[in-house]
Amino acid sequence: MAKVLVNEDECNGCGICVTECPSEVFEIKGDIAVPINEDECTACMICTTECPSDAIEIEED
Repeated sequence: MAKVLVNEDECNGCGICVTECPSEVFEIKGDIAVPINEDECTACMICTTECPSDAIEIEED
């Protein structure tokens, strides 16, 4: 299972991770991306490559 980490200081709330994630892991709450379905993460890394502020990190177990 993957652990999804969002650096709140770097996230600009653009929502690209929400639209690009095929597993619907993210939601924007209060202008910050929040992993709401972390258990669904397949570690495809699309969010990490598409995030313009490099605010997302995936740790694989």
